[in-house]
Amino acid sequence: MSVPQPTAAERGEHVLAVFDTAFGELLAADPAAFRVKFRKMAGSAFAFYRGTACLFYADLADEAEGGPYLDERTGRVWIHGDLHAENFGTYMDANGRLVFNVNDFDEAYVGPFTWDLKRLAASLALIGYAKALSDEQITHLVRIFAASYRERIHALAVGASEELPPFTLDTADGALLAALRDARALTRFGLLDSMTEIRDFERRFASGGGAIELDAAARYKVLAAFDGYLETLPESSLARPDSYRVKDVVGRRGIGIGSAGLPSYNILLEGPSDALENDVVIYLKQAQTPAVSRHVTDPAVRGYFRHEGHRTVISQRALQAHADPWLGWTELDGAGQLVAEVSPYAVDLDWSDIDDPRDIAATVADLGRATATMHAAADESSGHSLVPFSTERAIDAAIAADEEGFGALLVDFAHAYGARARADHQIFVDLFRNGRIPGL
Repeated sequence: MSVPQPTAAERGEHVLAVFDTAFGELLAADPAAFRVKFRKMAGSAFAFYRGTACLFYADLADEAEGGPYLDERTGRVWIHGDLHAENFGTYMDANGRLVFNVNDFDEAYVGPFTWDLKRLAASLALIGYAKALSDEQITHLVRIFAASYRERIHALAVGASEELPPFTLDTADGALLAALRDARALTRFGLLDSMTEIRDFERRFASGGGAIELDAAARYKVLAAFDGYLETLPESSLARPDSYRVKDVVGRRGIGIGSAGLPSYNILLEGPSDALENDVVIYLKQAQTPAVSRHVTDPAVRGYFRHEGHRTVISQRALQAHADPWLGWTELDGAGQLVAEVSPYAVDLDWSDIDDPRDIAATVADLGRATATMHAAADESSGHSLVPFSTERAIDAAIAADEEGFGALLVDFAHAYGARARADHQIFVDLFRNGRIPGL
């Protein structure tokens, strides 16, 4: 018997209820930031999907206690939490090597590994639809993603990690290599020139561009939080203490799709030498409650983290090999804060120029491999007790029990949730433009 689908009006009420739970307090504190966020989300179904992980997990909540390929291990692994096709890009790792990988770990948590895969698969359906690909072509892409993920997880499970290098300038090709080359062309001086100026023979933040000057009391609180952050860094990051001498501090307020209403600060540091061209900018940002955490009730998971800043950093260090050496956490006004470098070498995967079906397919295959590598990194070998087993072996065994159904599961979900997201986008636009979202 088919389950009756909600009307547009009923679905709209559900969307509003989820938004109130996820965004209510932040929206009340800064409605202007959310007007910007929501206008960006109104731009396309994919932009809406990017900004509504809260709705996605509310729709998946019924699977929290089980589902295909999930057991007591595969149902509680480190996951990215917001794995869509645009959350991949470049970073400079702790060894000074440019790497293409998954990025943006603000929503990372512990939960079912299939949730990451379903969120990515649905995003592929949305990108494929926007590029006017047929349903058959979208099916093909999702199957490529599933197959490449499956192949890489199995290879890692049987111990072939030494033969599977990360995506770097030497090993990547196609769109991934293009992103890495773009990142290599960027410079620290270029970043500093866009944010700072030289005054009285010293570098300081420039006014404007979203920078907010702090009064003495606010500056004192940020510097006290910075001192707490230093205590969370690994010893290897503190080899030259003068690197952490603070030159300037400014406030900022997040207005992006994922950071609306979250107060943040930029801190200018001396960097690796006294030279002005290699100063370092780090950001201190109030960490958010991950959408998936509202649907994972395991007390061992909930009790593991001191606050959301700690959760974000521990999750990123688990999921990302050789993470940003400036990555740490602290507290400010009782709220957990994420601290990391404003990297000069960050380039996101740009789908706007990936249009040939063969190029799209090759890129999707690489995203499947990157996702598997991320899941495999975060287990007993990552140094955290929350996932005390080999993730790749657990996932490999679960998929092996039904190889054929694995791709079919993701294909069916991608088409169904892609259609749901497109319909929800129109419902959201009508709610927003007609003044139906409370607080705006």
